[in-house]
Amino acid sequence: MKHFWWTLAERSRVRKRTGASSASRLALAGVCSLPVAFICPQAWALEPVFEVMEPSATGNLTPENLPPSFYAFEPEEYWAEPVDSYWLEFSNFVMIQERIQGPKVQAFGEWADRTLSGEPHNLPNNGSYLRLGFATKSEYGHVAQFEPEARFRIDIPTTRRKLRLVIESESDELIPLEERQRDRQLTEPDRTSSQTTGALRFLSQIGDAVNLSNDFGARLHLPPDAFWRATAEGRWQADEDWSVRAQQRFYYYHKDGWGARARLSGSRDVGKGWRFWTSSELEWVHSDSKFEAAQIFSVAKRLNNRSTLTPRLGVLGESKPNWQTTSAFADLTWRYRLHSNWLFAELIPALTFPREDSFKDRASAVFRIEMFFSGRINRDF
Repeated sequence: MKHFWWTLAERSRVRKRTGASSASRLALAGVCSLPVAFICPQAWALEPVFEVMEPSATGNLTPENLPPSFYAFEPEEYWAEPVDSYWLEFSNFVMIQERIQGPKVQAFGEWADRTLSGEPHNLPNNGSYLRLGFATKSEYGHVAQFEPEARFRIDIPTTRRKLRLVIESESDELIPLEERQRDRQLTEPDRTSSQTTGALRFLSQIGDAVNLSNDFGARLHLPPDAFWRATAEGRWQADEDWSVRAQQRFYYYHKDGWGARARLSGSRDVGKGWRFWTSSELEWVHSDSKFEAAQIFSVAKRLNNRSTLTPRLGVLGESKPNWQTTSAFADLTWRYRLHSNWLFAELIPALTFPREDSFKDRASAVFRIEMFFSGRINRDF
């Protein structure tokens, strides 16, 4: 109300300066504004208020509103009761284990991080994981057998951010190039046995795009086999289509000697959800005094929010006694997310053409179930 009387007082002063005609106009304006002032003393300061009605999260997450790709079953099965079965009992057991073991892996990584750094808090980028599963492989004339698989890594960043403790169940340098390229086609009996390694990793940077790491460690067996490896890696956007990644590694093992490998890969979108990948790798094997090379082409597509499809073609070669092709292969990986972001299934049919068999085809199919227990706080798989 006080604002109304203040306005009339101001207009009265103006009336003395402007004369009677102006005074009459001001009086008329005051009379017209009087009802508004009595109704709402501060009407002059009011602004329109809009209320935005946001849909509730519960409404957005109902089965009727979620996209069909969210589910792996038909709409009429939304509210169906589960049917008791051995698979249901097994899946319930697996899910309970993930809820129990996942936090334990995370807690162990956090404890180790605090202990090594001497700080009361741990960083939120712990990269430890534990992978458990089983796989079966079927080949010409061979009966499929289920084989257990287990891999782990403890990758603990200290609060200094440039020093890590890395303990792995296997190291890339100890695995032949051909086996690394065909790893998902193989089951545990087909892989080269390797020892667990532990190392301290020092991180640094060259320029704005190249990351450099130096590892000093040993194979964790008696007697320990000391090693050193240095890795330089960079990623660039070559143009609006191509993304490029380059990696150069040198390493030395006290028992096996030194070696080096270089890798160059690129990828681009080719339309309709498909992405094309090409990878070239060259490695020097000191124990055999030869080079090994690999050229891989692949495309990948996410079919829905549960499954991905990845066809590949690869050619492998070596330099001893002369440069020659050692094998070629083609495979197709269908990966399906069974539950949440940690339980997966894979089906991988493959054809291999080894030189030792005069490039005759060898057909195989691998079926794998894999659980991924991660110590990463913010998981993104």
